[in-house]
Amino acid sequence: MGPDRRRQPARLGAGRLGKGLWAVVALGGLLGANFVLFPDQFIVFRDGRLFGTLSEILLQGSTVMLLAVGMTLVIATGGIDLSVGSVMAMSGAVAALLLTQTRLPLGVVLAAALAVALVAGLWNGVLVAFLRLQPIVATLILLVAGRGVAQIVTGGQIVTFHQASFEFIGNGVVLGLPFPVFLAAAVAVATIVVARVTVAGLYVEAVGDNERASRLAGLRPGLVKTLVYGFSGLCSGVAGLVAAAYIRAADVMKCGEYIELDAILAVVIGGTSFSGGRARIVGSLVGALIMQTLTTTIRMLNVPAHYTLVVKAVTVVVVCALDSQQFRALLRRLVRRRRVAA
Repeated sequence: MGPDRRRQPARLGAGRLGKGLWAVVALGGLLGANFVLFPDQFIVFRDGRLFGTLSEILLQGSTVMLLAVGMTLVIATGGIDLSVGSVMAMSGAVAALLLTQTRLPLGVVLAAALAVALVAGLWNGVLVAFLRLQPIVATLILLVAGRGVAQIVTGGQIVTFHQASFEFIGNGVVLGLPFPVFLAAAVAVATIVVARVTVAGLYVEAVGDNERASRLAGLRPGLVKTLVYGFSGLCSGVAGLVAAAYIRAADVMKCGEYIELDAILAVVIGGTSFSGGRARIVGSLVGALIMQTLTTTIRMLNVPAHYTLVVKAVTVVVVCALDSQQFRALLRRLVRRRRVAA
């Protein structure tokens, strides 16, 4: 790690404008298309609150943004977390059960649900960092087992509840905007501040860039990875609380279903490479909004839901290919050949 590397832990926050400029343009294009196609539904103010397509994008996208913040750090270390949806289901299930079967204060309920999510994330970290399992395998285990545990805890039933204070997390309004938007923004800002003010950002980037070199420099890559996966689990727990509060129930079969795809793609679209070493949280937030805007647009056009998964799958393939140095090199060679032939 050179001196320039040590002076720039802030990359975890903003990143370079040029790197994510195309993502901002893409988001603007999608929002503009929504405005043109559905002008009467795009922005609606009523009773001091924002409604319409834009409000739905922000509300639903806040969950993906929460996941993307944690996923950004995981991918920056060269890993991946496929278990975020299952951790969401576990967190929501614990909160719903405690609300319906105990008289614990809301603060204790929230702490317990988040503690479960944190432990789940740390479990992933231990498997990856100390047992040396491949991240995709380690987190795939929890993806399957976590939702199974949530089903066991709830008895396979949808647990409904009525608790106004808790419901505010998913349905509250602040300054006319959905409260989850402010919650996601607070988590993102806090993460960026920690990365800029402390050495945490430098540690994450160093481990992702060259784990062996970071170890020789005195860092403990295993501990860094464990904490990063723990943080991803914590972000998933917060997202699970938002999802449960929004529908006033814990539906462990539907909560977070396929959402790991959106979170991973949001991070990569935002400029964080699968190869690790760079993390761009602001870009990930933009990527999350792109994914949600794409989902909302497809739904507004009355396209069948199963086509949405196909579109996202194709997008994943394209983004992963463009993220590959070998694929980009192949494209450059093809372009040169065409220029020479012309």
